[in-house]
Amino acid sequence: MTLTKRIIPCLDVKNGRVVKGLNFESIKDAGDPVELAAKYSNEGADELVFLDITASNEQRETIKELVRKVASVINIPFTVGGGVKSIDDARNILLNGADKVGINTSAIKNSPLITELMTLFGRQCVVVAIDAKRNYMIKENVNVFSEENKEFWFEVFIYGGKEGTGIDVINWAKEAEKLGAGEILLTSIDADGTKNGYDVLLTKSIVENASIPVIASGGCGKPDDMVEIFEKSNVDAALAASIFHYETHGVKGVKSFLKEKKIPVRLSLINL
Repeated sequence: MTLTKRIIPCLDVKNGRVVKGLNFESIKDAGDPVELAAKYSNEGADELVFLDITASNEQRETIKELVRKVASVINIPFTVGGGVKSIDDARNILLNGADKVGINTSAIKNSPLITELMTLFGRQCVVVAIDAKRNYMIKENVNVFSEENKEFWFEVFIYGGKEGTGIDVINWAKEAEKLGAGEILLTSIDADGTKNGYDVLLTKSIVENASIPVIASGGCGKPDDMVEIFEKSNVDAALAASIFHYETHGVKGVKSFLKEKKIPVRLSLINL
């Protein structure tokens, strides 16, 4: 039996509003998170991802309230990430209606947290988000790739793509899985917000080296980009923001297009 591919709208939330940027910079407003969440759920999205990109301590209570509101208007699995540093942070998010918790910077800074979350809440609740970018300074113990006669490796970045870690993305994906991650949310910083398509090379390399589900993120500008990433990398799910937020394509239209292109997607959830 062929597993269906998941289509996942992403809500990047800053100060209570959904925003979108380019290469993790130049942020602009994209709407109200509760309204957008309800819309995507009704249109047949398979899941939702909600990332608090402010993630400051002052925002914690606001975000909890927002998570509760979003959870109340949707009927699909819902991942929340951003600023999750402890078991208590994760518990609060889950108690307010999320199904899964996404961790990124804290997974690198405090990797035992992955195992603690897995032990307490189950592997299916733990999503390790990984942001990666090409680094052309080759060093030891990295997986080297080549494009246009240039060699590079993929470096993991933290703090919203602002700080390089010196860690190779394939090595980190394998380690995160070993520690207890149930899923990897993989974002290409190079492709993020460009609308030029997903990073096939990066995505394929992680899919081939991890045995847990991988979500591709960063760069989707049109439904054809989803077709390409599913066909060329066999990734489990595709996450997108811009094409949904700015009404370029609805979830329903995208899924119908994918079905026509022989990509296995679930259409039965769609309110026709």
